[in-house]
Amino acid sequence: MWGRRMYVIGGLLGLLGLLAPTEALCWPVDQALTLEPGKERFVKLTAVDWVEVADPSVVSAEALSASGELLLTPGPQGAGMTDLLLYAEGRFAVWRIMVGPVELQNVESLLAAAKKACPDLKAKQGVEASLTVTVSNTACRKALRELLRTQAFLARELDVTFDVTQLQAQLEDFAAGMPPGLSVRYSGAGLVLTGKTDRAGHHQALWELFRRAVGRVPLEDRTEVEAPPKPETSPTDQAAQDATVSDVPAPDAGTPDAGTRPVKGKAKPAVPGKKQR
Repeated sequence: MWGRRMYVIGGLLGLLGLLAPTEALCWPVDQALTLEPGKERFVKLTAVDWVEVADPSVVSAEALSASGELLLTPGPQGAGMTDLLLYAEGRFAVWRIMVGPVELQNVESLLAAAKKACPDLKAKQGVEASLTVTVSNTACRKALRELLRTQAFLARELDVTFDVTQLQAQLEDFAAGMPPGLSVRYSGAGLVLTGKTDRAGHHQALWELFRRAVGRVPLEDRTEVEAPPKPETSPTDQAAQDATVSDVPAPDAGTPDAGTRPVKGKAKPAVPGKKQR
C-alpha cells in the first residue's frame, strides 16, 4: 500500500524479555542492561551466532554456544556505556550496556526539538514510556533520530508512521552508509540487504543500518559473507615439514662406509593434540 503514509512500525516487533534478536533495526536500542564494575554477567539467549561491541574498553562480550548464554565482562575503563550488536539466524538487535553509575543525558531539549519538528508527537517517559509520531518531513526525521539515540526510549516503546517521501529519504541514508559490494532496497514495508562482502563489511553494514534508522524497520538479510582466507603456511612450519633425519648415525647403527652418503627422508608429521580450554 503505497499511500501518503506507507506503514506503521511499532511495538509488535519488540524484543520480549531477553530473547533472541528480532528481524528489526533502529534507533533506539532493543534492550538496556546494567553491569556492576568488575563483575561478569551471564545472559540466557534463545539463539546467537555472533556479537560485537562498539567500545570494548567498556565491556567485552562472548557468545557461549554450548550453554546458549552471553558472557558480558566489564572492561578496563570502569564506568561507561556502549552498544552491543547481536546476530542470530539472519536477524539482529542492538543492546545498550552500562557499567557502573553512568550519568544519563538530559533529553528535555531534544524532546522539545522533536515536538517542534513533529507536530503530532506524543511522548511519555518513565516506567511506562511510549512515543507516537508521524514522520512527515526531513526535520522531523532528523530530530527524532537525535532523540532516539539517547536512553529515553527502547525500540518496543515506539509507534512510528512514515510518510512515503521520508521513507525514501531514509533509504538514501541507508545506501550512503553501505560498504562496497552491498546494497539495500525496500520490499513492501521491509528492507532487503543484498550483495557480497567479508565479515567486517557485513558487520559495518548492520551498524550503519541501525544508526541511520528511525524506529523499527524489518530487515531481510541476504548478504553473502565471504569466509576468511585460510592462514598461509609460515616458513617455519614449511621448514618443519621438510626437515630431514639426522645425518649422525644412531649408536647401534654402526659406522657407514667411507664415501657412503647419509640417507635423507621426510620427517613424520606430528599429531596435533587437543586444544585445552
